Amino acid sequence: MTQSPAVRTPVRSGPVRIGERAARTLVAELARRNDPKAALLVGATAGSAALAAAIDALLPGDTLTVVPAESADAAELREHVTAQGRWVADRVRVVDSLAEADAAEVVIAAEPLAGTAEQARATVDGLAKYLTDGSVLSVSAPVFRTGGAAAELDRQGVLHGVRTDLVLRNSPPVRVHHLRFTPASPALAARLAPAHRPSSVPLTRGMHIDSNGVAAAGIALGLAAAAKVARPKSKLWLLPALAAAPVAAFFRDPERDVPEDPSAVVAAADGQVLSVQRLHDERFGDGEWLRVAVFLSVLDVHVNRAPVAGKVVDYFVADGGFVNAMKPDAEHNVAAYTVLDTAHGTVVVAQRTGLIARRIVQRAPIGALLAKGERFGLIRFGSRTDVYLPADAAEPMVGPGDRVVGGATVIARWR
Repeated sequence: MTQSPAVRTPVRSGPVRIGERAARTLVAELARRNDPKAALLVGATAGSAALAAAIDALLPGDTLTVVPAESADAAELREHVTAQGRWVADRVRVVDSLAEADAAEVVIAAEPLAGTAEQARATVDGLAKYLTDGSVLSVSAPVFRTGGAAAELDRQGVLHGVRTDLVLRNSPPVRVHHLRFTPASPALAARLAPAHRPSSVPLTRGMHIDSNGVAAAGIALGLAAAAKVARPKSKLWLLPALAAAPVAAFFRDPERDVPEDPSAVVAAADGQVLSVQRLHDERFGDGEWLRVAVFLSVLDVHVNRAPVAGKVVDYFVADGGFVNAMKPDAEHNVAAYTVLDTAHGTVVVAQRTGLIARRIVQRAPIGALLAKGERFGLIRFGSRTDVYLPADAAEPMVGPGDRVVGGATVIARWR
């Protein structure tokens, strides 16, 4: 019997299509899980970028169930999968309708949602039924459409979001929402690889630039062009033009080799260790803390990384001043605190402003799981990053004056 389109796949797609970069962002939660898992891809076609990205993300112990799009033919999709070779064919199963699919750890809508808010809500609710506890649903919607599906996904993100990624290099741009409807165990974070984030724009294999740097360089070049048009005989345009490269370089975001040793705690930022001390801070609970404070000069990489694997359970900003980050009074500067629940207890990362730094970016909402070494934010210009560890559970491996590399240098070890 032929299934109705609404039963066959609940994804209602408009003219927007998912390109390679958006597809990689859609399957990010599948790609970062290192344990054997089951995934469900809904609304796929034989030539879709989402299907290609999902297949590319599979590991030997994984399985992928594929539900064809309303316009696709299941037999043709099976032939496409078989043509990928035995390895893929053994792990990918094509079903005729969503009703034949089983629950999965990762569920992905292959095409962007369109239509009314009610239709989007029905789609999200329908797909959420196929999630196992603590699992993630990844869906997308066009950025520049107000109301309807986009508004509904924004609302879902506020209520349940793991995170939201903006993909500008898609036609048109889309926002990818990773939604979790039931709590995930902090222990799962230890089995994750750092998530792919479109905010880290690749320049070469080993060097990326944060999207803030792309925007800043674009503004500088725009000012240069405007100055050249306004005053063609003046050399004034050279100032913003020459500033574009160093401004972009400030936001450089290199790839890092994160130590696999489970006992290792890595630096949250590049820079020089200012202090390693034991102290009490009632904001984070009773007991003594080991705090490693690192100063970031304007020449250091300012992207912040998770020192350990854990679940974000709290985030707050404390008001204060803007003292030079190398001075002791910087303790009272404006700071953002990300609190992680880990297998070894509570860990806190403090992103502190400095004399020049006035802007903190934090991209890990409460409920998100962070892998060790995963990018989660940055501080613009000179600043300081502190890592708080349970003092009775961690042994420091660095001292004042040492240089550390974010995501790579071991600053402490769990006892």
